[in-house]
Amino acid sequence: MATDTTTSSPAGALRDPAPERLGTRAKLVLFVLCAAQFMIALDFSILNVSLPVLGADLGMSRANLQWAVTAFALPSGGFLLLFGRIADLFGRRRLFLTGLAVFTAASLLATLAWDPAAFLAARAIQGLGAAVIVPTGMSLLTTTFPEGPQRERALGISGTLLSLGFTIGVVMGGTLTDAFGWRSTMALLAGAGVLVLAAAPGLLTESRHPRRPRIDVPGAVTVTGGLLAVIYALSTAAQRGFGRPDVVIALVLGVLLLGAFVAVESRAAEPMVSLPMLRRRTVAWGNLAGLTTFAMMSTVVFLLTLYLQEIRGLSAFRTGLVFGVQGVFAAVTGMTAARVIGRLGTRTTLLAGLLVQAALTAVLLFLGSGPAGTWLALTGASLACVGHLWVIVSYGITATSGLPDGEQGLATGLVTSSQQVGLTVGIPLLSALASSRTNLLSGIRLALAVDVAVLLVVAALVAVGLRRTGRPA
Repeated sequence: MATDTTTSSPAGALRDPAPERLGTRAKLVLFVLCAAQFMIALDFSILNVSLPVLGADLGMSRANLQWAVTAFALPSGGFLLLFGRIADLFGRRRLFLTGLAVFTAASLLATLAWDPAAFLAARAIQGLGAAVIVPTGMSLLTTTFPEGPQRERALGISGTLLSLGFTIGVVMGGTLTDAFGWRSTMALLAGAGVLVLAAAPGLLTESRHPRRPRIDVPGAVTVTGGLLAVIYALSTAAQRGFGRPDVVIALVLGVLLLGAFVAVESRAAEPMVSLPMLRRRTVAWGNLAGLTTFAMMSTVVFLLTLYLQEIRGLSAFRTGLVFGVQGVFAAVTGMTAARVIGRLGTRTTLLAGLLVQAALTAVLLFLGSGPAGTWLALTGASLACVGHLWVIVSYGITATSGLPDGEQGLATGLVTSSQQVGLTVGIPLLSALASSRTNLLSGIRLALAVDVAVLLVVAALVAVGLRRTGRPA
């Protein structure tokens, strides 16, 4: 593929005019980009139910099992903004393919891991690959499909697969582990990586910023260090509590570094993050909504996993069936979300999604220990996912609209950072609340009540924050 130094989209023919229907090549490009995003989302949750088996096989202590998740979450969340910016400058296609190769090789290493050190090293390298794939894949998507029906449809499919990946990961993790052992989960990711890597080079063309400004090194160091520290603190706190000295130190350090990042960016000649862009209402409030919907919905999945297995006594397979129904609702909603946005507008859909997610999560407050609780969990979680998908699609459109192609990598880096931070933040915070009660059911209800309250507060803030922006898409 030819490499140019313009801000041309990866499929320039899609640019002008922009028909509502996607052509064959555009569909193939979308399939490849969404498959990569789905693969990363799958990795985020596929090991959750496999950890006890994995630990016994590799000789990892129960106290160290959380590192199987944290080793991936740290680099995948911490380096997103940095790699999104690097891709803008040096080529999104090039970085995307590099990230795919790194992720695939690391997945193979994780499959063959012979001891805990090899496995955790592989997970960390997987996280680095994910930190490259996610922002570059999203920026290729938004620069390929112009604002309007095409981008709304593309983001709808991408958002659906992202949510499905997290949910299906829980289902597939248990199923594969029971049938073939935990290594099959990593082998699945390696195989998926090979397939995407084989298809991508022939479909994607290069795009980058029209010039190559200097990388803001102080900004890169402070934001990456800050994100790494915060993610470490929250991931560790999920397993061991917030009272540990390393958790407190990491949390304080993370906040200080992120504060320093803001100060650095306000003075940098060529900042890594444009503060004027962050002051755009669509960018700021869109990302807040996205972070919130991911944090709160992933928490619902986690809490219901505890409820169904610990209180209702369901097997991992039957628990997976519950989330399989939720996945069906997510798929159908994601496919139709663009039509909802076309009728209601992006802002209205965003707010409606937050409120629907809150209302159906509130239904789960009536969970009991009897058989009816299983059906209530299935119905509430599945319908809450409708609102969740509305938010995912509309916030992606909101936070990337009205920006030039040269800033799409940064904008999508923020979008994907919101997703990853949301997936990381919600579970440790609310699971700590759930475990604060001696009665597990009471603790789950408390955490769900806070979940609902957060959604309602953020919905109110977003409604006020976007009141003058009209219809961003």
